[in-house]
Amino acid sequence: MSRFVFLDRDGTLVRDAGYTHRVEDCELLPGVVDGLRRLAQAGYRLAIVTNQSGIGRGYFRSADFEAFQRRLLQDLARAGISIEATYHCPHRPDAGCDCRTPEPGLLFRARDELGADLARSWVIGDSERDIELARRAGCAGAVRVPKNGAAEGAETPGTGAHSAPDLAAAAAKILERER
Repeated sequence: MSRFVFLDRDGTLVRDAGYTHRVEDCELLPGVVDGLRRLAQAGYRLAIVTNQSGIGRGYFRSADFEAFQRRLLQDLARAGISIEATYHCPHRPDAGCDCRTPEPGLLFRARDELGADLARSWVIGDSERDIELARRAGCAGAVRVPKNGAAEGAETPGTGAHSAPDLAAAAAKILERER
């Protein structure tokens, strides 16, 4: 069983433009490359877990999501960062599925498919849903970063969560807790 850091995508890794799906809108946020590199060097495996209700709402197609994701993974690979898997929920919020965060279905899939040790894994995201996902899945913890790296107006993290100004600082918090 391996330690993972599960990453929200929109607003955490890339700028959230609202139902982000256009390849030309793929813009890594400050601190992402540095933070992911530090986590990988410390032995954490990396995976993306993201709600993509724009598919279920008909705002964009699965093919659009996949093209965006290919671009993101290519950009990260050029920086020397490997993402092991991407798990996404394409459903509308009212679908009642077990894969829409904060439901833990996607993390349970990662546990079963990738051998993720959830009790030793972390979640980094920009919303209370991401923090709740970590709690419901039994993860070691969660770190909340401000959406799109916006320092102003950042909400206070939920119970048991840490907060950080960007992904690089989130990685530092996880590594500090590891010591």
